[in-house]
Amino acid sequence: MTLQARMQQWLFRLGRDETLPIVLTQRRIFILPTGAGILFAIVLAVMLIGAINYTLSLGHALVFLLAGLGLAAMVHTFRNLRGLSITPGRAIPVHAGEIARFPLHLGNTRREARRSLGFRFESGEEAFADVPAEGIASVSIPCPASKRGVLDPGRITLATRYPLGLFRAWSYPHPALSCVIYPQPIERPLPPPTSVDNPGIARGDSGDEDFAGLRVRNPSDPPRHIAWKAVARSVDAYPLLVKHFAGGAGEELWLTWELTVEEGDIETRLSILAGWVLAAENAQLSYGLSLPDQYVQPAIGAAHRERCLEILALFGHEKSSRN
Repeated sequence: MTLQARMQQWLFRLGRDETLPIVLTQRRIFILPTGAGILFAIVLAVMLIGAINYTLSLGHALVFLLAGLGLAAMVHTFRNLRGLSITPGRAIPVHAGEIARFPLHLGNTRREARRSLGFRFESGEEAFADVPAEGIASVSIPCPASKRGVLDPGRITLATRYPLGLFRAWSYPHPALSCVIYPQPIERPLPPPTSVDNPGIARGDSGDEDFAGLRVRNPSDPPRHIAWKAVARSVDAYPLLVKHFAGGAGEELWLTWELTVEEGDIETRLSILAGWVLAAENAQLSYGLSLPDQYVQPAIGAAHRERCLEILALFGHEKSSRN
């Protein structure tokens, strides 16, 4: 660590916060005049010189009144942050190239509301929030997710210029925040599924042997399963119905690392597998995932999709962290 970094860490109390919730005390809040505040002070100085030169009593009163207003604004700007409690939430995973959002839950025990609180990471846009008196509020801070893996957005810069914009008070809370970044999906045609006698997850119409009844058509159902005679009886009253079959052989799809051997580098291959996972889920296919040293049984559903995408996101990162 360089001398400058050590000075900044000592001066601004930089470092990860281990205790939750994070409560901003006066030692963690810094305040300086803004450009408007410096201009305000210069104007007051000129007005004071004029009042002294021309012995204007009302001029002195106006200067001191405005100076007192500025000092009161400084106190309110500082108090807008003091005592604020911050608790991090869980970030929803996103794909590489998208914007990850990190939620924070804010608590206010004062009888006055806290206004115009700005939150931002070193990279990313600023998000604003107000916290009601003796209440709670939430804010989601955006951060660009440029590559897959686990994103650590770093420390937060919390700043406010409320109420007059003459002073800027800020602090550097650093809660433990992280977000899983999935590979950016690349669209490719799905590999052909394989037929199995006992698929891991029944699709509801996994076979064609035994007719089990009618049901409302899903977008993934083939047109040949539509019960045209039943639909024709009352075409306006009912949606499209399809024949429901039970028993027989089903299909399951295996998304294996070997299928992408001709696609180039590792990141491209992972992106293709991520695209296949999304496509298979949309098509309601039972699919499994096979990677070097990792294996997921065929299944279907949101939990299975998230598990497969997380494995793709962390592929290669776990080994490097162990070393």
